[in-house]
Amino acid sequence: MIRVLFICHGNICRSPMAQFVFQDMVNKRGLAEQFTIDSKATSTEELGNTPHRGTVRKMNEMGIPVIPHRASQITRRDYAGYDYIIGMDTWNIRNMNRIFGGDPESKIYKLLAFGGDGRDIADPWYTGNFDETYEDVSEGCEDFLRYLEENNII
Repeated sequence: MIRVLFICHGNICRSPMAQFVFQDMVNKRGLAEQFTIDSKATSTEELGNTPHRGTVRKMNEMGIPVIPHRASQITRRDYAGYDYIIGMDTWNIRNMNRIFGGDPESKIYKLLAFGGDGRDIADPWYTGNFDETYEDVSEGCEDFLRYLEENNII
């Protein structure tokens, strides 16, 4: 079982979008039983809230199922529970390292690093551009899946 945790600041825009997109990708490839996929926040700002309406709208537009979800925050013990802990931007990575007390097992990644780019995924909470965020998230999820395939992990 490959355990994947997507992380963003509030867990209502980017990380649930990545969770939904990646879950849809593995489902369509018949790989769902090989994965546990979730998402969480580095902050407490949106705890208990459902995904942002912009994320839900974009998922509906793309025909990607929205999984029941409530924002929650990572804790130090989440580090042991996942194989891949994937942040959306540099600040997420810094906060994850702070909360986890480092990354001794090299589990922390930035989503767009799997394609060699490594740029940040803009937060649509601030930009309002859920289309651009979706494009970046989709690209990152495809690259992550390809990374798993090319490294014989799946």
